[in-house]
Amino acid sequence: MAPSEDPLLRKAIFQFLYPFALKRDCQNRMRESLLTEKYVDFQLGNLEIEDRFYGPDNRVSHRDMERYFLPFTNHVLFPNRDDPEAFRRLTKSKNIQAALHTRHMTLPFTVHSVDVFLCPFDTGFLTLRVEIDADAELTYGRALEFADRMRHLQDTNKPDLLTFVEADGNRYEEIENFVFQTVAPHVLPFLDRSQMEEAHFEKLPFFVDERMFVIGFCAFAEDCDISLHDRYRAGRLDGLGLDGHPRISASHKPYIEKYCETFGYDRWAPNTYYLTGETSYVCLTREKTEISNRLANQMYGEYYYGLLLNLFHRIVLLKLSIAYSKVQLERKQEHTENLIRDITCFSAKYYFVEIVSQTEGREIFHQLKKVYGNDDLFEDVKQTLQDLFKYQETHASKQSSYLLTILTIYTVISGIYGMNQVIEDLEGSFDWSFLAGYSAFQWIAFGVTFTGLTVAFLLVIGVLWKWGRDFVRRRRRK
Repeated sequence: MAPSEDPLLRKAIFQFLYPFALKRDCQNRMRESLLTEKYVDFQLGNLEIEDRFYGPDNRVSHRDMERYFLPFTNHVLFPNRDDPEAFRRLTKSKNIQAALHTRHMTLPFTVHSVDVFLCPFDTGFLTLRVEIDADAELTYGRALEFADRMRHLQDTNKPDLLTFVEADGNRYEEIENFVFQTVAPHVLPFLDRSQMEEAHFEKLPFFVDERMFVIGFCAFAEDCDISLHDRYRAGRLDGLGLDGHPRISASHKPYIEKYCETFGYDRWAPNTYYLTGETSYVCLTREKTEISNRLANQMYGEYYYGLLLNLFHRIVLLKLSIAYSKVQLERKQEHTENLIRDITCFSAKYYFVEIVSQTEGREIFHQLKKVYGNDDLFEDVKQTLQDLFKYQETHASKQSSYLLTILTIYTVISGIYGMNQVIEDLEGSFDWSFLAGYSAFQWIAFGVTFTGLTVAFLLVIGVLWKWGRDFVRRRRRK
């Protein structure tokens, strides 16, 4: 593809999502810290913030978002109160002016706002809303290159090494420095780094890799054709090559056609297309300004939450699968019970088969779910739950069998032979001198008596300890 064939864009906006793990029991402290830093507690009922966080030309209708999702999901996605079992969103306007410098281009951009989501299962999301400045000479390849470079939090290849961000007179060689020092500096202290003990080069705890997920919107000129190659490049975020020319990472046309058919949504073709990749979700449109702004609003609103929920499902399902492998190795009853409770809670409260009320939204949501493989992961986790129940049942059966055997032996011995041999010696006030005259059988009876009493007391203490531990664990989870 020649550079002259790279179409010009009227508008390019991106949202960069970084999923992270939170330290245990730190969500409330993190929320209070962000509220102190002027983050806004997002509420659908607060209509004053509909146009505060999305740039000068865009707004999100809270009424449309509520109607878009089925009613039984609202208590999770849009809680009316501070609920630790729901998605707690805190948002702050930023309006940071910055520029991305690469080997072949310099693109000025604005960070309109930042979101922090505090989610169940000690999971969180950081979202940056970015718009490339309208005054920039913006080609399609440059916009995709911008998205591809910005999503790399750490330098992993040659184009990353030649890229830096400049903002407020400061130069940031890596995107993570710009994100966690300028955009969202109050997030880093709460990240869970326990999984990094064996890492050699990583500086941040990543769920998948060192790249952020991308939600993109590109508005072409009204007379521009959105070609097959344009759609494929959106799914792969193929921007510019090392020579500065537009890049496409495939050359076999049947492969490109199959990819666009599998990962594309072309209900409104040839004017609008949606492409869903493993790390990106991009809308391409050539509609008029009024319609294209409405489509951009959906990327900020309904489709943003749809992608967020699918990412949450995928991440939690992966966490549950990893937790199962640890339980299999350790075989600790407490860990098994915790995992059973977590899987049951996730299945009942958060894994919705249907969440969207509109046909087109439902189709897009299911496409996201299919790309991320959430249904397959969920089936694997359900099988895990069955295996855990089977293991727990077998373990409990063995324990009951051992306990019954011990109690039977003590009952038989003490009933037929045991306590009657020594009970008279233990009545009233006594001293231990009578033990000197005991025969071997009396010593056996004496041992049976006291070990039997010890076993009984230990069983009672064990039951009370387990009951108390479960009670405290339930209170902590609430």
